[in-house]
Amino acid sequence: MITLHTDSLSKYGLNRIFEFAKKANYDGIEIYVDKNNYDTQNAEYIKELSDQYKLPVIALNTPINGTAKSVEHVVEMAVYLKCPLVVITPPKLLDFKFRNWLRKEVPLLRKKKNIQIALVNAPGKTILGFLPARALNNITDLKKFGMVTLDTSSTVSKKWDLIRIYEHLKKLIVHVHLSNVRHHKEYSLPNEGILPLESFLKKLKSNKYKGSISIRVKATELKAGDDDKVVEKLKKVKKFVDEYFKS
Repeated sequence: MITLHTDSLSKYGLNRIFEFAKKANYDGIEIYVDKNNYDTQNAEYIKELSDQYKLPVIALNTPINGTAKSVEHVVEMAVYLKCPLVVITPPKLLDFKFRNWLRKEVPLLRKKKNIQIALVNAPGKTILGFLPARALNNITDLKKFGMVTLDTSSTVSKKWDLIRIYEHLKKLIVHVHLSNVRHHKEYSLPNEGILPLESFLKKLKSNKYKGSISIRVKATELKAGDDDKVVEKLKKVKKFVDEYFKS
């Protein structure tokens, strides 16, 4: 499934984002649950949109600096929406309470709610130039977590080779955030940039990857503000992914 991540068009309302995804023939939606956007926290409203546009919600992204409470809320939303996956951003380095909660409680939540809960590899930002800004954001911890969402742009800031990291984690990858890096700018359009996404998509296909691929780019890349151009850009991106992953 090729889905559109709502963060790609975050200045639009959810209704418009569903509309764009439908016009561009996407298979579903991934919703970033934003604590500053009440619509993204309202499972009943999201279900109305999903039913109206006949687009399933394939994944829910928890708030970027989450808490145990916010993860539990998003998991309950996912159960209500029959959404198969919750994506979590790694905790801040010094948030020991949340880190320990994730390690202990997520395996129990997966079993209790019958849902996939994956950790995404976050960008490689640092504190004081050498300390990683986020915990549980290295290969070892991602493996221990058991389920991974692979963010292609973030591999660059962490100086990871995309194909090599995929080979390390492929058995655990249940979801992909797809974007490219162009002119040193992360979250560029997948069909424009330096990452070997053609080879990456072909590997996903050859390995019979069963998860979804979510397009997560910056709104400026989609020419947000010009509705016709947004749809045109989205169609070009989907055509690119289909060419190497589906055909």
